[in-house]
Amino acid sequence: MEKQGITTLIVHADRHFGVEHNAIRKPIHSSVQYGFDKVEDLIGVFQGTVKNAFNYARTGTPTTAALESKLTQLEQGIGSICFASGMGAIAAVFLTLLRAGDHLVSSRYVFAGTNSLFGTMSDLGIDVSMVDACSVANVEAALRPSTRMVFLETIANPGTEVPDLAAIGALCRQRGLLLVVDNTITSPALFLPRSIGAGLSINSLSKTIGGHGAALGGVVTDTGEFSWETYPNISADYRRGDTKQWGLQQMRKKALRDMGASMSSEAAHQIGIGAETLALRVHQTSSNALALARYLQAHPAIKSVNYPWLESHPQHEVAKRHFSAGSWLLSFELRDLSSMLPALNRLRVATRATGMGDTRTLVIPVAPSIYWEAGPEVRAKMNIGDGLVRMSVGLEEEQDLIDDFEQALR
Repeated sequence: MEKQGITTLIVHADRHFGVEHNAIRKPIHSSVQYGFDKVEDLIGVFQGTVKNAFNYARTGTPTTAALESKLTQLEQGIGSICFASGMGAIAAVFLTLLRAGDHLVSSRYVFAGTNSLFGTMSDLGIDVSMVDACSVANVEAALRPSTRMVFLETIANPGTEVPDLAAIGALCRQRGLLLVVDNTITSPALFLPRSIGAGLSINSLSKTIGGHGAALGGVVTDTGEFSWETYPNISADYRRGDTKQWGLQQMRKKALRDMGASMSSEAAHQIGIGAETLALRVHQTSSNALALARYLQAHPAIKSVNYPWLESHPQHEVAKRHFSAGSWLLSFELRDLSSMLPALNRLRVATRATGMGDTRTLVIPVAPSIYWEAGPEVRAKMNIGDGLVRMSVGLEEEQDLIDDFEQALR
């Protein structure tokens, strides 16, 4: 089949893979157990000699497998594993591929849940160095003989910092390090981590790809860019078969079978439907976000606006080079901190809520909510001021959003 656009690919994916009873969309398979005519086949599923079969829903169902196939195509990878949430996917990568004594280098500008997870990892003997990844020099200076992995977010939540993506990718290739990229904010509609040599791409499916705030989910996609035979932490049990599948095998066994961070078939079905409008939503929300960012930047009540598509953004050129649009995420600060909460309370279209990547515009003051537990010292290192407001821009009409902020800021 000739190469197709992202929307054509995703809306026809199920029927091209083959669906029961000539349906055009994969049905929801709610069964937890799966039976076999011969016990030898059941044994073969456990031992990996029988492929494309299921034995227990904790390690996958036909519905989650269909979603994994779609996501693999979107990321142009070689395989994917779905999890119950985005944090489940991130934890799976770190806790199944790193061991006590290993070292991880991460951008210091990361999601609050990821930052909290780093504390748990340190308690388990995995050392984490958090650096300003907007410069490759900072990443390189942090590397040690025990470094196994480098972790980045494409656009940082909530400050919108953009790492030195191409240079860090080249550094990791040169040093033989596994580069892991959280692609949630951009999604495959705006950026492919494999283009910079990332071995693994992570997406919180609850956000951009699912897009409607209707189902939790996460996914890890192997891009095929990393050579697992050189990675020392693959257990002997999983050093069998296709070497490109070793990382996924270990994650599926350790994170799904052992830890149980499994996605339900119902969530997979809902996310699969949401993904069909991915490209349409991303480009509309990016357009809305840019219009709002420009409006806010010119407003006398606003102290600063963070959005990669603004020419004033420190990493504007890096963002333009790598991404096809600016995404739906922006943040801003008011000049008068005392006016922040009253202004947010006056919003009528935008919703005061946590979460991101929804069809609706969502706003939240960051420091006293999602980053409150991190404390002032960590917030300062992450450039999160007390008055920073995060906004996930939705699909509402552009002028309605601008009018809403005009009356709220007045």
